[in-house]
Formats: sequence, C-alpha cells, structure tokens
Amino acid sequence: MYIEDTIAAIGTPQGEGGIGIVRVSGSLAEAIGLRLFRFCKGAAFASHFLHYGAVVAPDGDAVLDEAMAVLMRAPRSYTREDVLELHCHGGMLVVERTLAAVLACGARLAEPGEFSRRAFVNGRIDLVQAEAVMDVIAAKTEASLALAQRQRAGALSERIETIRRALTRSLAFVEASIDFPEDDIGETDTVALRSGVSEALDDIGSLLAGFDEGRILREGISVLIVGKPNAGKSSLLNRLLKENRAIVTHVPGTTRDIIEETVNLGGLAVRLLDTAGIRHTDDVVEREGINRALGKIPLADLVLFVLDSARPFSDEDRLILDAVKGKTTIVVLNKSDLPPIIDLPPTVGEMPRVALSAGTGTGIDDLREVIRTTFLHGSVLDSREFVAISRVRHRDALVSARSALHRFLSGLDEGRELETLAIDLRDALYAVGQVTGETTTDDILDVVFSSFCIGK
Repeated sequence: MYIEDTIAAIGTPQGEGGIGIVRVSGSLAEAIGLRLFRFCKGAAFASHFLHYGAVVAPDGDAVLDEAMAVLMRAPRSYTREDVLELHCHGGMLVVERTLAAVLACGARLAEPGEFSRRAFVNGRIDLVQAEAVMDVIAAKTEASLALAQRQRAGALSERIETIRRALTRSLAFVEASIDFPEDDIGETDTVALRSGVSEALDDIGSLLAGFDEGRILREGISVLIVGKPNAGKSSLLNRLLKENRAIVTHVPGTTRDIIEETVNLGGLAVRLLDTAGIRHTDDVVEREGINRALGKIPLADLVLFVLDSARPFSDEDRLILDAVKGKTTIVVLNKSDLPPIIDLPPTVGEMPRVALSAGTGTGIDDLREVIRTTFLHGSVLDSREFVAISRVRHRDALVSARSALHRFLSGLDEGRELETLAIDLRDALYAVGQVTGETTTDDILDVVFSSFCIGK
C-alpha cells in the first residue's frame, strides 16, 4: 500500500545519551537525507550502509552535528518504505534541532506507533507482531522477553494461520455445496467437516487456556503486603527487594503510605506494595494510610497476609482476615526464628502459608517459589516453545470464534441450512482474523498503535 506523506520522529529516549536517532519514513526520505547530510566521502547513499559525515541546516550553511546516516530503500526496511536514520550525539538540543531540520524539508511529525502501523499496513508485520515489538521494549523479565520475541518472530501468528486455513477449507466446502446443491453433504462429508472444525476448536481452546499465563508474563502481577503493625511487612518487602527500601523500626505505624516497587521473582514481574499496618487508631494520617491499604485489597492479584508467629492471633489479624476473604492469599508466618505462639483459626489454616524470618532471610526463597507457582507452571518458564495469547484483545477474538464454531457444530448436527452454517464459519474466520489484524477496523488499529511511543 502506497502512503503519500513522509513521517519523522526521534527514535531514542528523551534525555542525554551517547547517541540520538532521528528516523524518517516515506517517499521523501532519500531526498531529505541528500539535502541535510554532508558526506565525508562520496555524495550518494548506498542502501543499508552507514555513512559518516555531518548533519547540516536545510539552507546548507550551518553544521548541526557530526553524524552517521543510513538509508534503507524500500522494500527492505521496517516500514517497507524508504527509511532514513540520522545518528547524531544524544543531547536533547542536538536531536531536536536535527528533527526540526527534517520537518523543515517536508516531513511531518509521526503519530504514536505510526512507523509500526505503516509496517503493518504495508504487510511487513501483522498486528500480533506489531504489539510484540512494544512488548519486547517493555519486557522486565527473561520469560516475558522470550514470549514477546517468539510472538515478534511469528510463532503465535503461525498458530492463528493454522486455525484460519482449517476454517477456510471448511468454509470452501460448505460454499461449494451451496453453489452445487445436487452434491448433497453426505455422512462422510459431515464427519470430515466436524473433524476439521473440531481440530480448530482444540487449537483455539489451547490458546485460550494459556491466556492467563501469557497475560501475567507480559503484564506481571501486583502483590499487596498486609498485616498489623510490627508484623514485619516492611522487613519482608526489603528482603524480597534485596535492598533497604522501607524504613523498619519497632515503633508501630511507621509506614503511613503505600510503598511500591517492582522485582523479578523467578521470571515473574511482581509489583510489590507495602502498606500501613492495619489496626484501630485515632491518628488521622495513619488512618488514611490504613484506608488506602484496605482499598488496594480488591485490586491486587495476590495478598501476602503477614502474621507475627511470635504473638497470639489478635482482633487486628481477624480484621485483616475478613478483608482478604475471597482473594488469592498466601499467609506469611513471620519471625520463624522465634518460638511460635500464634494459634491459627481454621479459616487461616486452609490458606497456603509459608513460615519465614524476614529478619534473617530464612524461608524467603520458599515464598518466592510459592508466589511464582501460584501463577505460572514451571514448564511455562522453562520451555522455549511456549506460545500464548497475552492480550485481552486476543482472548476476546478467540472467544467469539469459539462461540461461532460451536454454533456451526450444533447446526451441523441439527441439519440446518448450509447458508446458516456458512455464516457461522465466516463469523469464526472474521474473529480469528482480528487477532493478526487480517480482519479489523480502523478503531481497533487506533487503539493498538496509540499505545506505542512516537518513534516506533
């Protein structure tokens, strides 16, 4: 697809750095490069070669910066258009002046994600691969990076394409039977149709079954640490972070506001939230912190309910127990280095629990493992072949496809008209195509690409 205008943007993060890159894509890219780049040797671009020289002002008088430049001629580029990159020093002013010069030569400022959108529109990547580009950039663990790289390489797209081909064959058979009614669908044909659609349903079911783990690998989880004052919540946070992030004292109520940090727990990105000790208090500031802690409980993926095993189970503990009812909760029996006194009520005894000492570090690795296995199977992190859908958009599309295929199979058994069966298969194909962007709307594309950074 030919797009007439030329876009440009800064392709490196804001701030000071060793190198700053201004990226240009479109029909004017080479002309802009020839106007703004003064070659040290030669006077023309060789495609995909890095040239040394200087970036000059559009009028050619002032040198803006010593630079390198590379031109990637279509279709051998990320967008399948002519792409120019100007590599200058990474100071903010230098990069902004270089971008301003490019814009003065006829390019316009790119919208968020517009380079990737052009790559998608021009058939360079599909929608799953476009999303995976951002997931690679945002990955916080080895496991999330590996999943994103597999999606970027097309592993998920291949799974979707297998489903699409199977459904296309089934639809072609049904439509042929509509066009040639003298060739009725016999029992053998019905069995073959059912088999093909059932295989596609199995593949869809397999992808849907992996959604929760795929989403968790991509997004991570939020873990809320709750407990009464001096139960050891802040000490536990520091142990999990392996640094003294929270202040630890023997004075109750030290933590007033929520402390939030992210840590990699065995391949799982975990956002830890340490909260104020929950108790009855007349202190206005402390009470606000307690209310914030209680308000976070419904929003957390996991609650770590910290109990002081060297003290009896108290009314404050019971208050917290009532608050976490119905939530995925791990009971942390802290201060295992001291003689145990606590007598757990039956409700707590039914919850998964870990005994540890936040003070000495004993049992911390056990807690890390329990957190990880609560959300991810070991095979997910260990397998280099794990492929999963990881976005709600993927899940919703496949759920729609599954519903359409169930309607098709029911209609096949009930002997419904072929036209109705064909509609069900078309609905399923449309839904499957939404995953990769083969069938989608501009509104969906706007939502997907608006979350990208401008230079990507």
